[in-house]
Amino acid sequence: MKILVTGAAGKVGQTFLDKLADDSQFFGSRVVALCHHRRIEESDRVKVVVGSLSDPVVVAQAMDGVTHVLHLAAVKESPELVIDVAIKGMFLLLEEARQSPTLKQFILVSGDCAVGHMFKEYRAPITEVSPRKAYSGCYALTKVLEEVMIEQYQIQYDLNGTVLRAPWIMEKDDFKHAMSFGADQFGGPAWEELISAEKAAEYAGGSFAPLMRDVTGAPLKRNFVHVDDLVSALLAALDNPAAQQSLFNISMNEPIDYGVVAKYLARTREMEIANIPTSFHSNWLDNTKARHALGWRPQVDFEEMIERAWSYERNQGDPRKIWYPG
Repeated sequence: MKILVTGAAGKVGQTFLDKLADDSQFFGSRVVALCHHRRIEESDRVKVVVGSLSDPVVVAQAMDGVTHVLHLAAVKESPELVIDVAIKGMFLLLEEARQSPTLKQFILVSGDCAVGHMFKEYRAPITEVSPRKAYSGCYALTKVLEEVMIEQYQIQYDLNGTVLRAPWIMEKDDFKHAMSFGADQFGGPAWEELISAEKAAEYAGGSFAPLMRDVTGAPLKRNFVHVDDLVSALLAALDNPAAQQSLFNISMNEPIDYGVVAKYLARTREMEIANIPTSFHSNWLDNTKARHALGWRPQVDFEEMIERAWSYERNQGDPRKIWYPG
């Protein structure tokens, strides 16, 4: 097995490489890591190809002799990079894949932005057959287009494609910073767009847990997944006939309820609860298909997510750095 991994230097790529090396099922497998701005170290099992996904020569070199593709590379709200990385890069990979004499499977990691995240309303759990509804911005649009592209290559050329659609991916202390009102907040929403400057300053200066409320006034339910659970789903789908030409939602069994989380933090961390009205929608990304077809089970629930994030201690060699805007 020879696996091409794009985005190998990211949180999912790094975790995947570590877990792959420890999995006896894939003993002897080799990896080609296509890297651009960020690099990883080569080893006996990992070869690095340096270049852009938009360069057909680089993509052809990286795809040579590959049996499986794991496409993780992405850009967020960077319009100047969208066409080259998300569209042209995906097209070049798919073109090489469909013509390859060795290719067995093409796996794409997509995101719940393709189904609107918390910005679009669904009146039932979001399954793999729910309509795609990208929210505003180029990142969500790219995920819709990538899913459609691989879907069409399956129809046009009988490509063996697999799409794993994940919500917001957490690792290390991400979740703690996602709940922060300070300058160290990870991701969104931007609090200043939801509350007054005075309230924002008050919450940042104290110990507050955000209890966002959805458009109905109920505690917001928002989908997350821990990187360890996403990678275990990747390994479950890799070379698995049950994953052939299939899309799977890969998420926690239930969305995180901001009301439950706020009460848990108040009880365990003595934090005060900050009620924040929003226009967001509570959505439920249904993972039933992945649990049934792949035998996959997420292991990290909301309590485990909190405990891991709040107990994580960074060392000097592990600075907190956000690589992509948005």
